[in-house]
Amino acid sequence: MGTSGGRPRPSRYQSLRSSCCCLLLLLLSSGGCLRASAAGPIKTVVVMVMENRSFDHMLGWMKRLNPAINGVDGSEWNPVSASDAASDRVYFRDGAHFVDPDPGHSFQAIREQIFGSNDTSADPAPMNGFVQQARSMSDNMTESVMNGFPPEMVAVYRALVGEFAVFDRWFASVPSSTQPNRLFVHSGTSHGATSNVASKLAIGYPQRTIFENIDDADLSFGIYYQNVPATLFYRNLRKLKYISKFHSYEQKFKKHAGDGSLPNYVVIEQRYMDKKDKPATDDHPSHDVYQGQLFVKEVYETIRSSPQWNETLFIITYDEHGGFFDHVPTPVKGVPSPDGIVGPEPFFFTFDRLGVRVPTIMVSPWIEKGTVVHGPNGIPTPTSEYEHSSIPATVKKIFDLPSYLTKRDEWAGTFEGIVLSRTEPRTDCPVELPSPVRIRQTEANEEAPLSEFQQELMQLASVLNGDHLLTSFQEKVLKRMNVKEGIAYAESAVKRFFEAGLTAKKMGVDDEQIVQMRPSLTSRSSSSSVHHRHP
Repeated sequence: MGTSGGRPRPSRYQSLRSSCCCLLLLLLSSGGCLRASAAGPIKTVVVMVMENRSFDHMLGWMKRLNPAINGVDGSEWNPVSASDAASDRVYFRDGAHFVDPDPGHSFQAIREQIFGSNDTSADPAPMNGFVQQARSMSDNMTESVMNGFPPEMVAVYRALVGEFAVFDRWFASVPSSTQPNRLFVHSGTSHGATSNVASKLAIGYPQRTIFENIDDADLSFGIYYQNVPATLFYRNLRKLKYISKFHSYEQKFKKHAGDGSLPNYVVIEQRYMDKKDKPATDDHPSHDVYQGQLFVKEVYETIRSSPQWNETLFIITYDEHGGFFDHVPTPVKGVPSPDGIVGPEPFFFTFDRLGVRVPTIMVSPWIEKGTVVHGPNGIPTPTSEYEHSSIPATVKKIFDLPSYLTKRDEWAGTFEGIVLSRTEPRTDCPVELPSPVRIRQTEANEEAPLSEFQQELMQLASVLNGDHLLTSFQEKVLKRMNVKEGIAYAESAVKRFFEAGLTAKKMGVDDEQIVQMRPSLTSRSSSSSVHHRHP
């Protein structure tokens, strides 16, 4: 690994990227102009999506502190074999610790965890295949899957659950892995995605998002990222008009919060890769939950000290359950497809059932202390549930936006009521949260190979860098990267992409166009050139 000007970069990949690139600008048409305003007590919504943990795994044992929470008491179990009525049982315990390797969470693994087989007809879903699926991966995996954290091990969440609101019936939007669920968070659909498809990740997903609705309503949004902003998987966010909406978390979040200039809709993106001096903060195994707790604490305390505190709602959720046990049956009926798109072969999923329950906590001085939110109680439809599409659905209501994004967010339960029960904000909210307990006893393994999620992020970085056009990148580079190399590559790619976008804006290029980078085919000076290509 080499360094240049104090910035790390993977020197062994330098040959794949010319120092010179051209910009390819693709013109996309924009939607109609909307107008709205932020009415009510909430003017700023902050969203942070953590990684790959179930409700019972992270918050289930909070039931000890508040019996109203639909958590666990130790009587929950799974059979070793879901097809054998006389099978041995494995009970859920409170011994969660550092998890490595990662439990199964592919579409087919989740189907087995929920139904115990490939037959998805059971209603309610039996949730009896977690042990069976874990044992198919490793005999030791069962211990990771069938244990949760006692409240004292996740002290930051313990404080937030006691002080604000916990949702004990919030589900992942789709019974699949990270990217499909993250896509739902801000758009109410995955546009048919049920897994990671490299070609589609490179092109970017084309659906309309809540970001566009907010922008068209003359409201503001901002994305505060660290390694690489996963929100750039939405193709439209690559437009020049949105380049200025992306901010370095380390450089800008505390500053904007401190001077009261946080936008109306804020997305916080964690460090998704684990470095010795900057550990990952996303909770994705094998990352340290301690670091995730520290990060949540930091974000909370930053917002709490901001002059915008009394008009802010902070949402913490998880993209999907990550293969960890949860006892609450996944809804399998009355779930509408967002847009009629059917998933790819071999499953041809019709998006008619949800994923496994995930931890969700909401924070605001407008929320009563110790609030427990169950289901949406038949609103807006008898089968409506809280799931990731509830976020854009509620943002629509809070900011009085004129339209939903899909049939899914139109159906999803909304939660604006939790900030409407008071006539004035609370004044007793803690200024600081307790320090969490260290869990992992070793430092980050920078030499580890990239996880599947991290490889997806590198595919995004390769698009930002133009390297996805090189046929050698996937096999000869991406699959050989370790974490340290991936961090350097991603951060360099993101920097170059945003610099090129800002250059194009200064040149007066139409804001509705999309920047695409590609390596130069000839040796030129390091200055970039701009090309227009119209469809």
